[in-house]
Amino acid sequence: MKWFVLAVFIVCSIVVHFRGRVRHRFARQALDHSSFFAPLNCFMYAFSAVPNKPYLDLKDFPELQVLVERSDEIRAEAQRLFGDGHIKASDKYDDAGFNSFFKTGWTRFYLKWYGAKHPSAQQYCPVTAAMVANIPSIKAAMFTSLPPGSKLPSHRDPYAGSLRFHLGLMTPNSPDCFIEVDGERYYWKDGEAVMFDETFIHYAQNKTDENRVIFFADIERPMRYRWAQRINHVIGGFLLRAAAAPNQEGDSTGGINRVFGGIYAFRRMGKAIKRKNQTVYYILKWALVALLFAWIFL
Repeated sequence: MKWFVLAVFIVCSIVVHFRGRVRHRFARQALDHSSFFAPLNCFMYAFSAVPNKPYLDLKDFPELQVLVERSDEIRAEAQRLFGDGHIKASDKYDDAGFNSFFKTGWTRFYLKWYGAKHPSAQQYCPVTAAMVANIPSIKAAMFTSLPPGSKLPSHRDPYAGSLRFHLGLMTPNSPDCFIEVDGERYYWKDGEAVMFDETFIHYAQNKTDENRVIFFADIERPMRYRWAQRINHVIGGFLLRAAAAPNQEGDSTGGINRVFGGIYAFRRMGKAIKRKNQTVYYILKWALVALLFAWIFL
């Protein structure tokens, strides 16, 4: 049975790897979080009600049109929030999902996260928080900032149960501030929205001298059958609620982020070894992977 499970993971990881035109190197994909979620994600792709392509038609998500229509109200709250310094990186190791982005200058303010409570959202941006709460397909939402000169590295999100919605709020309105999904580039514009599949490899870059602030949301992936939709809803809620991160004291912190600081200490140790000797780092890294597989399967 364990060899069957291993075979399923290998086959599904290959499907994930070759799904888009842009791919990670094999060594990276082998240990990428998307490989660990590969069987689940292949289920999502197989029963998805939307096409298998990087960018999706917003006409298929009519419930989101209200956000575009009321973008001026959302922008006004984002401007106040940004001006008061609330769109920021965490000063603790309590945001595993986006911790690696903080070093690029990327920042965020959560409005919603898979049922976790964020009283700060109601306090600082009640209009936007109310809009988000009234759209059930929105599972997570936030304001995010990408400062001048910043670049988010190429990556794919681990879980295919959602799709990504961006609404431009305070942007340079320039082709030099863009996101590229599976090799196709889009640049943000104030009041304009875009939907894409974040499990294709993507990266973002701001080459301008202006900040970029957008409304960012995860939309539950529509599935072809009611039972498949239910599976996506339950699994997504269970897995991602544990990754809830706070804006400030009083907001919910999920189980993953309550222990992330301790786990990340090993990551910092690994980075220190890598800085001193990359050969030793990679030998230790792959030795640990081999030991883990031997423990599981032998």
